[in-house]
Amino acid sequence: MSAPADAAQVAAQTSTDKTPLTSVEAAVLATSTATDAGHSHDASRGQSSSAAAGASELARTKITLLGALKHFPDFPIPGINFIDILPLFQDPIIHNALLRALELQVQEFGEQAKPDVIVGLDARGFLFGPSLALRLNSSFVPVRKKGKMPGPCVTAAYEKEYGTDFFQIQEGAVKPGQKVLVVDDIIATGGSAAAAGSLVKQLGGNLVGYLFILEIPVLNGRSKLDGVQTVTLLETNE
Repeated sequence: MSAPADAAQVAAQTSTDKTPLTSVEAAVLATSTATDAGHSHDASRGQSSSAAAGASELARTKITLLGALKHFPDFPIPGINFIDILPLFQDPIIHNALLRALELQVQEFGEQAKPDVIVGLDARGFLFGPSLALRLNSSFVPVRKKGKMPGPCVTAAYEKEYGTDFFQIQEGAVKPGQKVLVVDDIIATGGSAAAAGSLVKQLGGNLVGYLFILEIPVLNGRSKLDGVQTVTLLETNE
C-alpha cells in the first residue's frame, strides 16, 4: 500500500518499455548482468544454474514493478514525494509479478531459512502476506493493533511519533521452533516491525528475517531490528 503519511519519502522516476531507463533501473539491469556473469563462472565450479536464472528473473521483475509505482509530489505535505504501491495490486499481471518477485526474494534468504510462517503486519502486510504464504506453502499469521483479535494474545509496545502503540498476536499462532518471516509494505522507523519480531520471539518462534517492498533509508529503521536479516524488494533513488 502507500507509504505512511508521516514518512518523508522521495520518489524515483521509473520507466516503461517506451522510455529510457533511469539510473536506478540501469543499476538493476547492471546487477542482473553481473549476477548472470558471476553465476556462469560459478557454474563451472559446480554452482546451480537455476540460481543464476532466478537472480536474473528477479532483477527484470523489479524493473517492471518500479515502473508500476505512482508518485505524488507534495503529499501529504509540501516537500514530500509520495510513492504509492497500490498500483501493484490493480493489474493482475503486475500483482502476479509482485508475488513472484517476493517469492524469489525469499529464496535468497537461503534454503535453511525457508519460513514455516509468514507474519504480516496490520494492515498493509495483509495485502500480500497471505498470497506469499500460499506460494511458499507456509502458514499466514496476522499481527494486529491491540484489541482487534479475540482470545488470548501476547502484546508488544512500540513508539510512534505521537506516543506508544501496541501490537498483538494470538497465543499459539506460532509454534515454538517454527521459522518465521515478518513482512510489511514499507520499513520506516522500524518500530512496528521490531514489535512484530518481539511477538514472534515471545511465542518461541525462530525469527529468520524481515521482508519489505520499500524502505525509507534516511529513517534508519534497520537499526531497531537487532541485526536480523532484512531485505527490501525495491530500491529508489533516495
